[in-house]
Amino acid sequence: MKALFCFLGLLALASAADRPNIILFVTDDQSPVAGCYGNRVIQTPHLDALARESTTFTHAFATTASCSASRSVILTGLHNHFNGQYGHTHHFHKFECFPSMRAFALPQLMAQAGYRTIQIGKLHVAPESVFHFDQYLKGNSRNAKQMAEVCKPVFEEGTEKPFFLYFATSDPHRGGGTDKTFPGKHKPDLFGNKPNKGSHKGIEEVFYDPEGVIVPGFLPDTPEARAEIAQYYQSCSRIDQGLGHLISLLKEAGQWDNTILIFTADHGMAFPGAKTTVYEAGLRVPFIVRDPRAPKVGVTSDAMLSHVDLTPTLLDYAGALDHKKNAPQKPLTVDPVGVGENAGQIPKKYHGRSWRDLVGRPEVKGWDQISASHTFHEIQMYYPMRVIRDRNYKLIWNIAYRQPYPFASDLWAAATWQAQWSKGKDAKYGQRTVDSYIHRPEFELFDIASDPNEARNLADDPAHAETLKKYQALLKAEQKRTGDPWIMKWDYE
Repeated sequence: MKALFCFLGLLALASAADRPNIILFVTDDQSPVAGCYGNRVIQTPHLDALARESTTFTHAFATTASCSASRSVILTGLHNHFNGQYGHTHHFHKFECFPSMRAFALPQLMAQAGYRTIQIGKLHVAPESVFHFDQYLKGNSRNAKQMAEVCKPVFEEGTEKPFFLYFATSDPHRGGGTDKTFPGKHKPDLFGNKPNKGSHKGIEEVFYDPEGVIVPGFLPDTPEARAEIAQYYQSCSRIDQGLGHLISLLKEAGQWDNTILIFTADHGMAFPGAKTTVYEAGLRVPFIVRDPRAPKVGVTSDAMLSHVDLTPTLLDYAGALDHKKNAPQKPLTVDPVGVGENAGQIPKKYHGRSWRDLVGRPEVKGWDQISASHTFHEIQMYYPMRVIRDRNYKLIWNIAYRQPYPFASDLWAAATWQAQWSKGKDAKYGQRTVDSYIHRPEFELFDIASDPNEARNLADDPAHAETLKKYQALLKAEQKRTGDPWIMKWDYE
């Protein structure tokens, strides 16, 4: 009898190990700016500690640098030009996924696979019929430490079901007013920080001297930019404290050794030149994966991952991915009642693929290309852009290149931009001028290996004519593969 109980206990442990808890930690507008990504100024001790027992991916990309559209990709594994969430879902922007995306969307598939599904913080996708979670927790999305505390009962609940927690902050998104103490005309945004060096409840705020921050190459080195970067750093450090508290609660509840934790952001930092663009600063994101069963820890991988890969990977972890079809083992049914002509196509396979086998392995092959697709941010911001990028070159197709590049309302108001805009069209803005940032050519081709700051457009260079044709063909093939309606723009206008 004792032997039988031991056997059953081993079976239970094996079952738990086969179906680990999963936490998807998604921040809002955060570039890979952290100690573990080489920034020597910003204080992110908990993220750095997580990286030491994880796999840190150095070439991870959003598919679009727009919040709603990006999150729809994260939670469906399908590009937003296919899933229908072309831009923001809130207020008058009104974009949402097609009802047919329920068949492939992550939350209910995880529930079907035997997981408790829990959401806290920013969701910013619709409709609920596609993105339904079992449980919605309320927390202050500007205080990740408080959010973690709200999640404590989830970790302590005595149930055989593993949990899938979608933990999404609003930091370090712009918001909360401006720093009125700044001496210049254009006041820096607070990025969710309290004015006058106040503190969020339970947070030991980290304040940064603007003179000490690192100005990335896509931004101008101005007092306004430095002041806004300092506020951005502070917001990121607040996230880090929440991450640390979340991990401590998992350990206290005995869940840490059976929990996969993925840390990423919806897209890059909220500055002109990053957010709402398809330049590197907009698409590159932090991506750290801690799997307690990985063969090695403290691994750095340069595999090129995309947010479109997240849903198939998490289903793979849950044992619910059909690898042969690259689709759910059991796609969810879509109720035709009330759907009508706006149902959308039923997807057949994910646009991304599982990277589960890359975790803990520094040497990988076959992960050398990504694509990106942006159409809207706010409803008034129609500016479709498509991207194909590999290790050597990056091609951007600005489909609406004849019109000026449209600004998100908060980025137009940004002190970093306004300070340069006020100096005139020839003022420098990072590697560009104000005018060249607003007026873009149809194609932008960069030798990304030697020009990571995307400073030299080679599209009109006769020496790169064949390279341009090659990458245009690659881009068109990717549009065809992923069901992009904008593919027809190759044939007219």
